Amino acid sequence: MATLRRSVRPHLPDELWSIIQAQNGLSLAIRTTTAKLRTTTFTSFSTTPTRPSTPPSPSTIDPHELSHFSRLASSWWDPHGPSRLLHLMNPPRQRFIAACLSSSQSPRSALHYLDVGCGGGIFAEAAARLRGTASVTALDPNADVLAVARRHARHDPLLLRPGRLTYLCAAVEELRGAPECRGGGYDVVSVFEVLEHVASPAWFLEQCMAHVRPGGWLVLSTIARTWTSWVVTKVVAEDVLRMVPRGTHEWAKYVNEEELREWFGKKEGWSSPRIMGVMYVPGFGWKEVWGAEGLGNYFFGIRKDVNHES
Repeated sequence: MATLRRSVRPHLPDELWSIIQAQNGLSLAIRTTTAKLRTTTFTSFSTTPTRPSTPPSPSTIDPHELSHFSRLASSWWDPHGPSRLLHLMNPPRQRFIAACLSSSQSPRSALHYLDVGCGGGIFAEAAARLRGTASVTALDPNADVLAVARRHARHDPLLLRPGRLTYLCAAVEELRGAPECRGGGYDVVSVFEVLEHVASPAWFLEQCMAHVRPGGWLVLSTIARTWTSWVVTKVVAEDVLRMVPRGTHEWAKYVNEEELREWFGKKEGWSSPRIMGVMYVPGFGWKEVWGAEGLGNYFFGIRKDVNHES
């Protein structure tokens, strides 16, 4: 007669048992995600439609992504919650922008920022508090998340000064012609942790490029589409450690640094690309690591030529 196999915990120290359980969870997550990847198809960024006579999509917004981040709205400003890694990302964001601006021949002292896909305002607020900032316009199509951003900004009198920080509930393609849109363009257009969440990334970037003033910078951060990033962001961060909610990332939508470099290289009037790879080190936050752009998270910046008007 067949004997039923029962799951019984052996007599092991708690620490060793925890390690075994974590290994089992990692193994299961890898098998499950590998099965999904076998059926996953993706179009590389370099071959994404760029700008035909009609847009590849009536909007750059991905409804699934919009719904996902709505569920995270209430916890956006919890430094120990699901957005913890975004809070820790702010220092390298500011360092990267400073490096881009310092490389310009005639850097400006009063900067105008456009923060695209601002979410709950983690970067927008920080940028608005900088001494050299004249204004920050932050936009996001998610009304729930923007409500959190506006509510949090009310706690700082500096952010309540007219024109210092303006939130708009809109997609970037809806900004042109809006009363709040700065006619001469912006010194810095930031797109942080957004590119891997939009529909039609090339079309989306073209909308962002239109708002950079001549001599200004488009700066972004995203994730390379590599096996390393799949293991780190999907298996470990989402499935094993639960550092971010499941479904936050879709590996097939990640964009490689060389794809961005090649795509921008074909755009007239854009030059001086800068790259900074970063890695998350538990207990220390995000650290710049040479070559990390080929593994996972990285920053990419590119400058609009002074004589380029369109």
